[in-house]
Amino acid sequence: MDSLLDWCTRHARPLEGHALALTMVSGDASFRRYYRLSGCSPSLVAVHAPPDKERNLEFTRIAGLLRGAGVHAPQVLAFEPVQGFLLLEDLGDSLLRASLDEGSVERLYGLAMHTLLGIQRAPVAAEDWELPPYSDALLRQEMGLFPDWFLQRLLGIDPTGEESALISRTFDTLAASALAQPRVLVHRDYHSRNLMLLEDDTLGVIDFQDAVQGPVTYDLVSLLRDCYVSWPPAQVRHWASAYSEQAAAAGVMPAVPQEQFLRWFDLMGLQRHIKVLGIFARLWLRDGKPGYLRDLPLVIRYTLDVASAHPETADFAVWFRARVLPEAARHAWYGTA
Repeated sequence: MDSLLDWCTRHARPLEGHALALTMVSGDASFRRYYRLSGCSPSLVAVHAPPDKERNLEFTRIAGLLRGAGVHAPQVLAFEPVQGFLLLEDLGDSLLRASLDEGSVERLYGLAMHTLLGIQRAPVAAEDWELPPYSDALLRQEMGLFPDWFLQRLLGIDPTGEESALISRTFDTLAASALAQPRVLVHRDYHSRNLMLLEDDTLGVIDFQDAVQGPVTYDLVSLLRDCYVSWPPAQVRHWASAYSEQAAAAGVMPAVPQEQFLRWFDLMGLQRHIKVLGIFARLWLRDGKPGYLRDLPLVIRYTLDVASAHPETADFAVWFRARVLPEAARHAWYGTA
């Protein structure tokens, strides 16, 4: 932390009679560490993001794309690529998640969907650089975390050849649906813990360094079927339908039948939640972060609800319920459901 503070002193001027100081704000699911820099006005956020593990240059470039589109991403005030130091605008401490309840969700999700329209209107390239595609290979790589980390390493399930073929067919369906959608800038982790409620009643957006060009429903389902909070299914579908109309009116995507959009929305969410099961297992087993285990039951519920609702994934749901749930139920974290 001393080297980070020394670097900050070259880019921030202390108030008269004050010394600059760093206070840990948080870590997250990555290797990044966040500190509030006090003793200056306004306060700033200093980040140590190891350059061998984090996409720091991409973060700075994507911040520029978002800010240029009117989205309140934090301004990057300084960046040191070799050590992985960044100095950012301070968006405060008010995560959207902390303010969400039945009385506030309509207004706050309205803000979040309005912000998402801004993200999806943003360009996906600047000068000689552009966001990578959410390719078939990347979609499958993500879903591959499920059999590796969730089934085998967390639950001790070694799929048979027949089970592996079923999983592979399901992945084929989900990848094909994702690739058929209109392409936009995808934040790739757009949910209530990555949105900041600002003093002017707008939202700030963080944690966007993994953004890609990809399916129009990805960020929407990340928000509406958030892995950390759930809402009644009928309400979720109403929000999704309304957003499809807004996105078409804004020129983000062509108008499509509601049935088509909702199918895209569901199958995109299933792809994401299959991936997240693997990610949350890996965060515990590899990175020693047990807190994400308590969120697995909700992700399992999303997975089963959506897979059961579509003929092309119904066999996966039947298998999951018969083969995976009994093993999950043996774990203490499943009791948090």
